[in-house]
Amino acid sequence: MESAVTETKPVSFRPLFSLAVIVSALGFFVDVYDMLIFSIVRVPSLKGLGFDEKGISEAGTFILNWQQTGLVIGGILWGILGDKKGRMSVLFGSIVTYSLANIACGFIPYVTFMPIVDYYALMRFIAGVGLSGEIGAAMVLVSEILPKEIRGYGSGIVAGIGYLGAGVAFLTQALFSWQTAFFVGGGMGLLLLLLRVSVFESGLFDHLKKEQKHVGRGNFLAFFTSWPKAIKYLRCVAVGVPTWFLVGILATFANEFGQAMGIAENVVPGQCVSMIYLGMAVGDLLSGPASQWLRSRRRTVIYMLTGNMLFCGVFLFGGLKTPAAVYTVCLCAGFCTGYIAMYLTMVAEQYGTNLRATATTSVPSLVRGMVIPMTFIFQWLKPSFGALVSAGIVGAAVYLFTFWSLRNIEETYAKDLAFLEE
Repeated sequence: MESAVTETKPVSFRPLFSLAVIVSALGFFVDVYDMLIFSIVRVPSLKGLGFDEKGISEAGTFILNWQQTGLVIGGILWGILGDKKGRMSVLFGSIVTYSLANIACGFIPYVTFMPIVDYYALMRFIAGVGLSGEIGAAMVLVSEILPKEIRGYGSGIVAGIGYLGAGVAFLTQALFSWQTAFFVGGGMGLLLLLLRVSVFESGLFDHLKKEQKHVGRGNFLAFFTSWPKAIKYLRCVAVGVPTWFLVGILATFANEFGQAMGIAENVVPGQCVSMIYLGMAVGDLLSGPASQWLRSRRRTVIYMLTGNMLFCGVFLFGGLKTPAAVYTVCLCAGFCTGYIAMYLTMVAEQYGTNLRATATTSVPSLVRGMVIPMTFIFQWLKPSFGALVSAGIVGAAVYLFTFWSLRNIEETYAKDLAFLEE
């Protein structure tokens, strides 16, 4: 009796080099550049506008919070639009919005019709609204067009290339003025718009739009119609929060932490951000393949997040003595934070086609918005406990919430995405 032989069709990696994946990666590159450019030029731009050290800290926090507010609002709006009108409509609209806002930031020194800080905050708010649509829509598009067997590799490529935008942003402001850095970011976005014209819409969304017109799409409130659905959504948000604890607190206020550590030389926040994202670029390139090898998104995130937490502890309480040591720890912490693209793929895999863009675009925007309560609590605690302990308290709460969320989040490795949410 002959035994049955099951032939396994070899997996093709050619879809990873499709125009949609390449353009999504370049879009994420510009998105990261334009999103982090304020954190990188915060100190030199505000110093150039005449603020002292205290003013730089206060005005910088105010402007950053407005940018993050824009990210939250835009994430919800673009997400709904992505499920109602299509993934490509979000990519076009978001690019135009954040590109023009970044160009407007370059004209800040010449503004006379309103207070400079208010104008700066308004432009970063508008930029935030635009930036919130890019990565979510790109990850949904890539997740839906790639075969499930190589989906993790696709997310790794998109993020690995995308996070290099932070390094380019730092080099741009180091070689040119902070105003030029804003102009470059806006210009790259408008050039990207030309490439996007050649990218086609997701087939899954096209089928939903044409064949299942009766299905409700893009309802943000659907995430909160029951307690289990609300908990599921909040768990998705929680998994990404450590990223912005690292970038929005530790890196953005690195100059203050350096002083608290007793480091004589100045610790440059922009360089901390750059090193973190360089590490994230490498981490994301590897985390996607790692999730394929482990056959688990969740375990990969847990392993990397544990390393992230340890390096953040070293940053705050490791007795670092030089700026070089701070930058090295930022690089290592960034590497361990390189799970974000895979995490967004995991969010996309959690939800059906009719709510996928709404979830995947709004979740990272709410994650970014968590910078607002984190910075508020950090600034509130700082007079009583000092910068290092205050950041430690915020970090402890963040990691407790995140690991609790990971404990029960659904494993989505190789999940078929052709399904709808009720």
